[in-house]
Amino acid sequence: MGLFNLFSNDMGIDLGTANTLIHISGKGMVINEPSVVAVNKHTGKVVAIGMEAKRMLGRTPEDIHAVRPMKDGVITDFHLVEALLKHFIRRCQKYSFFVRPRVVCGVPSGITEVEKRAVMDSLTSAGAREVYLVAEPMAAAIGMGIPVEDPSGNMVIDIGGGTAEIAVIALYGIVCDASVRVGGDEMDEAIILYLKKTYNLLVGESTAEQIKMQIGSAFPLEEELEMEVKGRDLVAGIPKTLKLSSAEIREALTEPVNNIVLAVKQALEQTPPELSADILDKGIVMTGGGSQLRGLDERLRQETNLPVNLIDDPLSRVALGTAKILENIDKYRKVLLNSGR
Repeated sequence: MGLFNLFSNDMGIDLGTANTLIHISGKGMVINEPSVVAVNKHTGKVVAIGMEAKRMLGRTPEDIHAVRPMKDGVITDFHLVEALLKHFIRRCQKYSFFVRPRVVCGVPSGITEVEKRAVMDSLTSAGAREVYLVAEPMAAAIGMGIPVEDPSGNMVIDIGGGTAEIAVIALYGIVCDASVRVGGDEMDEAIILYLKKTYNLLVGESTAEQIKMQIGSAFPLEEELEMEVKGRDLVAGIPKTLKLSSAEIREALTEPVNNIVLAVKQALEQTPPELSADILDKGIVMTGGGSQLRGLDERLRQETNLPVNLIDDPLSRVALGTAKILENIDKYRKVLLNSGR
């Protein structure tokens, strides 16, 4: 078994809508790249994957199409996800010809059986020997070092690119959860729509993401921010520059932020009273890339009257959790969504 493990690079994978992260035992985080694939429309051949493909979003010639094969945390294009995983797994596998890795992969808690099967098939086709799935909020909790085996309740909010998942965790299980298909991508779309309706200005996904990161907020800021935005004037059809304030972008983000707040309230309403008392003591922990939106913690504090804590390095927590599960699979077997194969 020692020799077997020597050549096997067991992997914890966070296959996200926006980013794919891979953690390998003993090596740490080896992949953290956008879940984007660029394809030649005529030949169907994959031209670029990851960071290289993301740079092409909205900038490609007619025959090349840069796409995200994941939407709302689930696979929309099986073949492209397979190509993406194969590419990343090959990059990680020094001895890929020798031993296929065991993989633990984080998936949305609201995933259907069909979607589960698609993830498992993609990973198996990409070279995995055994595949185990775990709900992302559970993986994030383990990645944050929360003792999920305790009878005491913990509430985790994981906001990714495609989903916001809220889960109350105790005794290796998710006691109650709410999953909404709202995340960073919906926030970007809301910004694109707002600029189109308000200013007749058309901007791409990358620009919308930049606006969200630079001046986006969910709660009034002590000092409001401003930035210059370049796009295309839909009336004149020529490039145009515009100055935007953080107050306007907050207005643009009202709907996605409200949906997240509503899901948190729903999860709290379903929580058994004993666990509610635990959450009142410990507060809510936020993780995932979308949790970095300015003032989102403050907004949730105001809406729930509970302490809300934003974790350090929120992007990597699901991948870290999957890696911890791999290190002690017998201890964490109860948290897995399937028996593996």
